Amino acid sequence: MSYTYTLWFALVGLFFGHGLPGAIVGALIGFVLDNMRYSQRRSAVPEAGGFIRPLFALLGAVAKSDGRVSEAEIAIAERLMTRMGLEPAQRQEAIASFNRGKTAEFDVSPTIGELRDWVGLRRDHAFPVLDVVIETVLAEGNPPPEKMAILRQLAFAMRVSDMELMALMAMKGYAWNAGSGPRGGAGNGGGYVPPHRSTGGPDPYAVLGVQRDADERTIKRAYRKLISEHHPDRLGDLPEDMRKRAEARASEINAAYERIKAEKGFK
Repeated sequence: MSYTYTLWFALVGLFFGHGLPGAIVGALIGFVLDNMRYSQRRSAVPEAGGFIRPLFALLGAVAKSDGRVSEAEIAIAERLMTRMGLEPAQRQEAIASFNRGKTAEFDVSPTIGELRDWVGLRRDHAFPVLDVVIETVLAEGNPPPEKMAILRQLAFAMRVSDMELMALMAMKGYAWNAGSGPRGGAGNGGGYVPPHRSTGGPDPYAVLGVQRDADERTIKRAYRKLISEHHPDRLGDLPEDMRKRAEARASEINAAYERIKAEKGFK
């Protein structure tokens, strides 16, 4: 916990409150304010396990959306359970949720709403969730429109733009044009060109979400915004797997920025 207010109010009390008694009163007031600020920050951090049920249900729905669940998609869900270090009870909950998401009558909208509520205003928590879903969407290569529609609906609910979603997919070596179709629906995902695997690795401009003719100021601003949103130190009490995903994304963002700097010749 930070004691910034405690120190500041103690100093104010010392100089304007007749010495030591004023400093003590000021420190007490500042300590109360520091505690209030700390409590507010803690309440803003989502409970780490609160996303397990809706996340795995959504993964099941994504896997089934094209009519069949592949072994690759099942393997991704199982690896995720292992990497997240789920306890036996949590693992059973994840499996049951994945199976529930595979059912024909499953509606993704309430589940996406649960994930949106869990993320709240924490965009730095939205990106790890999207990263997990993208992994399932791309499990078999170029995904069909049904999978992309669910992914875009989730991104829209979490206030992540198409450009940011394109950047996340670019980090996995896929190129995708969002087009101009509607967002957030359950139809064909709007107008888009299906993703394709990039043979040269992630496009650094797509990773930063900037045009190739962008000026230095625009590129630097995009880089600073992305690196602040994807920095793993901001994630709080999240599973180690999601922290590692954030670290990988931060590395991709730094690498993309360095490539662009070298290409354009600016510092």
